[in-house]
Amino acid sequence: MCPIARTGLSSSSVTVDPALPRLRACTVAIDDPGDLLDYLAEASDVAWIRRGDGLVGLGVAARVDVASLDDGAEWWKALSARIEHSTELPGAWGVGPLAFGSFAFDAGHTASTSVLIVPELIIGRRSGQSWLTAISADGHSPVLPAKAPDSDGPGRVEVRPVGLDAAGYAREVGRLVERINDPDSELAKVVLARALRAMGERPVEARWLAKRLASAYPSCWTFHVDGLVGASPEMLIRAEGGLATSRVLAGTIRRSDASQDEALADALSGSGKDLEEHEFAVASVANALRPFCSGMNVPDAPFVLQLPNVMHLASDVTGVMAGAFSALHLAGRLHPSAAVCGTPTAAALAAIAEHEHLDRGRYAGPVGWIDTHGDGEWAIALRCGQIAQDAASITLYAGCGIVGRSRPDAEVAETEAKLAPMLGALGVSPGAALGRS
Repeated sequence: MCPIARTGLSSSSVTVDPALPRLRACTVAIDDPGDLLDYLAEASDVAWIRRGDGLVGLGVAARVDVASLDDGAEWWKALSARIEHSTELPGAWGVGPLAFGSFAFDAGHTASTSVLIVPELIIGRRSGQSWLTAISADGHSPVLPAKAPDSDGPGRVEVRPVGLDAAGYAREVGRLVERINDPDSELAKVVLARALRAMGERPVEARWLAKRLASAYPSCWTFHVDGLVGASPEMLIRAEGGLATSRVLAGTIRRSDASQDEALADALSGSGKDLEEHEFAVASVANALRPFCSGMNVPDAPFVLQLPNVMHLASDVTGVMAGAFSALHLAGRLHPSAAVCGTPTAAALAAIAEHEHLDRGRYAGPVGWIDTHGDGEWAIALRCGQIAQDAASITLYAGCGIVGRSRPDAEVAETEAKLAPMLGALGVSPGAALGRS
């Protein structure tokens, strides 16, 4: 039995719901457990992995469906005040009881819920340090479980469009370009998404997909929360000890062979259309973050982020927080950014509802984790899919930023490049799935 001392977040401003459980958490240092994703066994398990390090959570100590990021932040703040935590790693960032979450892109226009999950057991590794955290009503000591058995994957996969097919998507891009270029329109940018549904001959398993994504895209944040699985290259907000960081991506080009990379990077860096799209995205993040920071660094120009299949224009916006703002609270101020919605926000949301013909669900919403001090990491759920409750299928999503200089054929090609990671992880040839084999 762990000795217990109250170390979780507490505040006199928190209204504690008596229905919330009282929990005890115990954190111990352990030897390197190996591949963290090997421990995922159930659909309720969660994961957050980058370059082999990260977190997996097993079981459910507490769970809540919430209407908004702010509601989630308040629930977690109140629950944190009821968690007693003993630890062998005091002061270590992101170590201890955590809540993992996945939020809908637009809660007012979806059948999907937003969720926060507090696991019963967290296995973590960061910078050579590994640990276990057990969270329960009785405060039992954590024990490293056996690894889950291997899976054979979904087998043969059939892929079909959801809503718009490629031709329909191109048509809607053309309509949006006309609207954006209308002198009387306030629209400057709209992010338009499309989706595919992949059906396997065997169940689609998050662990099998996550392992393949983490191996193929190690610099991305591989995640799984409540059936949403993916590998995002874009960090909405990272909060650590008073420092806030947001990685903004907007502007994309498909990679070719290595001999062409330099020329492609130069073309992307010099593309007026992509630079315009990127400028909107950076401005939306900087403007949303600025009221919460005493100082900020906003890059004058983006750098080119190279992923295995595409390149993005990228900017890291950083700020020193002016108060004790939680990562979830900041995520609520930043979402939806122009990178996944458009500019101006309200008009772009209305245009998405009119032109997309799709329920995004949690695609392009915040996904990540938060600790009892309010620190955490929340990515934008990109390069991802939502596994159906019966695990018979997974819906894959991709979108592009449409501006006045966008070309429908180029935007279709960009969505295909962005769908490729999930299709490849499913063992499907992107060319065959998209009718280009």
